Amino acid sequence: MKDISIDYFKVTNTISLKDIPTSIDLEASEKKKEKELNKVREKLSDHQDTMYAHNKYSVLICLQGMDTAGKDSLIREVFKEFNPRGVVVHSFKTPSKLELQHDYLWRHVIALPQRGKYGVFNRTHYENVLVTRVHPSYILGENIPGINSVDDITEEFWEKRFEQINNFEKQISDNGTIVFKFFLHLGKEEQRQRLLRRLNKSKHNWKFSPGDLKERERWDDYQRYYEEAINKTSKPHAPWFIIPSDNKEAARVIVAQIIHDEMKKIKDIEEPELDAKIQENIEMYKEILSAEKS
Repeated sequence: MKDISIDYFKVTNTISLKDIPTSIDLEASEKKKEKELNKVREKLSDHQDTMYAHNKYSVLICLQGMDTAGKDSLIREVFKEFNPRGVVVHSFKTPSKLELQHDYLWRHVIALPQRGKYGVFNRTHYENVLVTRVHPSYILGENIPGINSVDDITEEFWEKRFEQINNFEKQISDNGTIVFKFFLHLGKEEQRQRLLRRLNKSKHNWKFSPGDLKERERWDDYQRYYEEAINKTSKPHAPWFIIPSDNKEAARVIVAQIIHDEMKKIKDIEEPELDAKIQENIEMYKEILSAEKS
């Protein structure tokens, strides 16, 4: 299978989404990709166990993409081998009444993973500079001082949000949360085919909403705002990775490999040493337990 170079996907300079392919040939069969994914996710699971015992770092996986980009299935397949206690998934929908009583980052802050665990955000805090830019009237529901109409939502308002998001990610990174941000880059034609499959297969009908078609009409707007968000918030402490996602199996392998390779760079994640006094008395503890035989 073709080697996966992190540098190919990582955003370190200004990008234009229209120049980035939505498909990639890993030069491997579907079976080979599944085998590779299985191998990598087992390594990730083992590493998470060590990270849990180490208890100093947490990992935040942020997934963004257009409807049908494959976020749900990617989560299911990449983290399949994890201890259920080691990964927590949050799917952020339309803010609730309670969430709207707080600032827009609040619901994401309280969902952050604790030390030793992975947290996966299926849609993220970036919805607040994506869907709300396409539909700025949604901002009015946040009841922000000084924002009384859509006309009050200026470019300065969005620039401030980008700054707030960068500050948020820097703060959690400085305190031990390793941040990965993946944009599942889907082609418009591939999305059309996936929406059709949802309609043609009765067992998948429930996934379809007429609203999907309305959002599809704003495809170019979404691409423009994704591009701007990625360019303004891909930082060394919280980089964006653009993942070609027309092929779901390839996308899963790439995401898993990136996480694995990046986590292996953190050399101080290791199982803690046993207390010296306990180590000294290991044989005694064995004798005590062995003597309990009924």
